[in-house]
Amino acid sequence: MDFQRIFILLGLAVTTYMLILAWNEDYGQGVQGVEPAGSAPPLVSDTVVSNPETDVPEEEPDASDEDSVIPELVTREAVASPQARVETPSRQLISVTTDVLQLQIDPLGGDIVQVALPGYPASLETPDIPFVLVDPRNAYVGQSGLIGPNGTDRKGVRPVFQTSALAFDMGDAEELRVPLTHVQEDGSRIVKTFILRRGDYLIDLEYQVINAADTPWQGGLFAQIKRDGQDPVTASDNFMGLQPFVGGATRSDQELYRKLDFDDLREEAYKLTRPDGYMAMVQHYFVSAWVPDGEVTYLARKLRNQDVYLFGFTTPAVVIAPGATGSLTASLYSGPKDQYRLEEIATGLDLVVDYGFLWWLAQPLFWMLTVIHGLVGNWGVAIIGLTIVVKLLLYPLSAASFRSMAKMRRLQPEMMRLKERYGEDRQKFSQSMMELYKKEGANPLGGCFPILLQMPVFLALYWTLMESVELRQAPFFLWIRDLSAMDPYFILPILMGISMYLTQRMQPEPPDPIQARIFKLMPIMFTFFFLWFPSGLVLYWLVNNILSILQQWYVTRQIEKASGQGG
Repeated sequence: MDFQRIFILLGLAVTTYMLILAWNEDYGQGVQGVEPAGSAPPLVSDTVVSNPETDVPEEEPDASDEDSVIPELVTREAVASPQARVETPSRQLISVTTDVLQLQIDPLGGDIVQVALPGYPASLETPDIPFVLVDPRNAYVGQSGLIGPNGTDRKGVRPVFQTSALAFDMGDAEELRVPLTHVQEDGSRIVKTFILRRGDYLIDLEYQVINAADTPWQGGLFAQIKRDGQDPVTASDNFMGLQPFVGGATRSDQELYRKLDFDDLREEAYKLTRPDGYMAMVQHYFVSAWVPDGEVTYLARKLRNQDVYLFGFTTPAVVIAPGATGSLTASLYSGPKDQYRLEEIATGLDLVVDYGFLWWLAQPLFWMLTVIHGLVGNWGVAIIGLTIVVKLLLYPLSAASFRSMAKMRRLQPEMMRLKERYGEDRQKFSQSMMELYKKEGANPLGGCFPILLQMPVFLALYWTLMESVELRQAPFFLWIRDLSAMDPYFILPILMGISMYLTQRMQPEPPDPIQARIFKLMPIMFTFFFLWFPSGLVLYWLVNNILSILQQWYVTRQIEKASGQGG
């Protein structure tokens, strides 16, 4: 029995199975109603935004009630309904532009109804059209407001804010403040200010309440992300029609990162009160996340009879004395999954860059990849450099594997003679083989562990390349314009299959004909499987195979030379 090949085949099978599971988990949802990736979004005022009839909490907090419920969001058109007790606002949206963000703010409620990222084109074919993250076509809104006895947001009522301009541009400044003002019936003044900084996707929110009444002002802050349960309309489809995971994420008492799947929320809402954390809406490469300031109640749920979900929090009510001024604050991150920046914003938020159960291996791999990229300036070359570094680190184990394979290959003629001698008597054949291994100092399992050790590295790199926004639309050379996408001409997968075949040819052929046939089919099977993998991952495996061939050739030559000298 050839134990080495059994273990190698088992390792390849386990790796293939794990990749399929990971792919199905991350990419198992097909595209539904997807528009071209480069298409520009419609005017926000013509899309579903909010409805004051359902935009308010079912329970309004007072000074002793910290367990409020997040209001719902549905359509802006319902503002004009007879039941809506609010004046119809101007349909002109407020535009805000920084060097990295393009926002649209609705004066009704002061909601962020669109976020575009000019630093990330929607597609390579439309470099001038920015990727739209907070997209009204997905009923995607970043909302905030004041609830409670004196809050501005109540059932059927949302405030209409006034502003000094309809367009704000950061220009050459380092900070941009966008103040929105609303005066309540008792004369209290509410100033809702968005604070943006150069080069940053974090938006600070500050509510300043100037109590002009004769009684204390009581209210709390709510903030939430509303989105439908469909795939992003800007998602690009590949040949197999697979799309990444889209859903919520938060920090629980037991986990720094907990996914909130749409399907789970259809069955049961999520609710938790804790002193810190975040509530995020996650999609491929990008994330929006509300981060509170202090203890809040987190809630995620599905709206009744609608494919719409809410992810947010409410704060305890504050009390502001007559004539006094108070404030309530939070922050909204809306941008790429930059794990180092996210780590600074909230503990656990960097884990939305989901590397799976091998995150402890994927994170140092990504760090090493970024260091090499800083030296060479090309992500494809950085992947090649990372492959070389990994091979060097694993070389002591790999050399032992190659020596074992070389010895096994040298014993191949003797093994074939034993097979002919004992025929169908597998017990005597196996016993004779073990005696031969012992005599020649060959270990049939010596080459298994180093090869199996590469499997978690391969899986970790799979998640690294799939999740790292730095590799999105990153070119290599010639026809490889996007390392995160499949090779459009399948050149790299075919070369990988050839390299895998050459690697196999350098190994001794199994005496079992069934194993021999299976091993001959492996390069073809893996080539087909790799056709739709990211070209960066295929590049890693191709370079890994080439280095393995060179190492195997070198070790085999050394052993053969030593054997010749000994004879």
